[in-house]
Amino acid sequence: MSIQKLLVANRGEIAIRVMRAAHDAGIISVAVSAEDEDRALHVRHADEHRALAGKGARAYLDADAMVRAALDAGADAVHPGYGFLSENASFARKCQEAGLTFVGPRPEILEYFGDKVTARRIAANAGVAVLSGTEGNADVNSARAFLASLPAGSQMIIKAVAGGGGRGVRVVDAGMDLEDAMARAAAEARAAFGDGALYIERYLPNARHIEVQVVGDGSGRIAHLGERDCSIQRRYQKIIEIAPSPLLADSTRRQILDAAIRVAESVKYDSIGTLEFLVSADGQEFAFIEANARLQVEHTITEEVMGVDLVRIQLELAQGASIESLAIPDEATAKGFAIQLRINTERMKADGRTLPAGGELKAFDLPGGPGVRVDTLAFNGFRSSPGFDSLLAKLVVHSPSANFSDCIKKALRSLSEFQIDGIETNREFLANIMRHPDFASGNIHTRFVDEHLAVLADIIQKMPKRYVEPVSERRIVAQGLQA
Repeated sequence: MSIQKLLVANRGEIAIRVMRAAHDAGIISVAVSAEDEDRALHVRHADEHRALAGKGARAYLDADAMVRAALDAGADAVHPGYGFLSENASFARKCQEAGLTFVGPRPEILEYFGDKVTARRIAANAGVAVLSGTEGNADVNSARAFLASLPAGSQMIIKAVAGGGGRGVRVVDAGMDLEDAMARAAAEARAAFGDGALYIERYLPNARHIEVQVVGDGSGRIAHLGERDCSIQRRYQKIIEIAPSPLLADSTRRQILDAAIRVAESVKYDSIGTLEFLVSADGQEFAFIEANARLQVEHTITEEVMGVDLVRIQLELAQGASIESLAIPDEATAKGFAIQLRINTERMKADGRTLPAGGELKAFDLPGGPGVRVDTLAFNGFRSSPGFDSLLAKLVVHSPSANFSDCIKKALRSLSEFQIDGIETNREFLANIMRHPDFASGNIHTRFVDEHLAVLADIIQKMPKRYVEPVSERRIVAQGLQA
């Protein structure tokens, strides 16, 4: 079938990204917006618009209203973007029942991977290593028994069965109040996902977070587009992503890529998706942790190094394309490195804690040059809303050089050109992470930010608030090292 008109069931930068791909494919795009988003940039990028009832995120979580908007607009397909309804199997089924093509995996795939315990079981059945953990939903007694079974001094991690985005996550050891940690994790998961169920895994300290971009056509044929390193996180939320991983042994990379393909093949995955793994600090162990059956926030860096349009691939798969017809490039064609920086609206305190930041943009001037891309919902005069997440822009840089430091230099230069006045952001924080010598050497892991937070936060207090100076113009002395 051929898609003629596409409703984009999302907002912000990802809605704009999807609309651009639709336009390039000759598909009419339809935007939706909440009642408090009358000036939203994504509405201006669409060919048509339908208003939703309700304000804030709640408007984008009403599956029935979204289907009605699509039918009212005469759309024949729906793209969910990421977040909101993107991994909601019930929404995908409602679209199908209404005669709408859901641009994403079939509903049963969303169910499989939406339940993290089921996802672990699928991976294990495919012969892929998973971290030891509880089978099924955990309670305090099963969690306590599992922790006692680990070697002395080990930690375990509590996760939400329906979770993602770092919500409902706690790392605990034998000296902590387990009952309190599980109660807090369950409450957080229930608030975020409407489901407080938890599961437990062995905690792998100082691990790298590696994910693989896969593409499937539903026949069992799977291709991959390399890996991304998402180890730079704060409170289990990604803030800097890199493609490919700058310090991953080729043998480990090949094993992880093969493991991702085996998992995707086992369910005859359709559409694009991401399989996530943890790699031990010594590189001797890796394990599957979860799958994301949707377009990732960080899809941009794969596009840059591989020279593909992942949203266009999604649209073509939804119209019946096969892996062969897509002509997926081989990983050997990847060029250089790409870095994505998530620029969030936030105010950092002296102790490293962050508070929400808001206001109206008085200036918003984008960086430029070859290999520099900004995906954003913002513009001069944009006013932030507490009803949505804090992502203001994604700064993506690509360097064709095989030297990772060249990509870092371009990222720092681009940050220095990016003028954002009127709303405080984390630009300075991102710049100082990249200036750290361990980042340049690729010696990073999921606890990197937490380990160096005191130094990074102290530096930020001394920096200008409106401008991130290029690395060549200033010196930072941190932990006895110059960067």
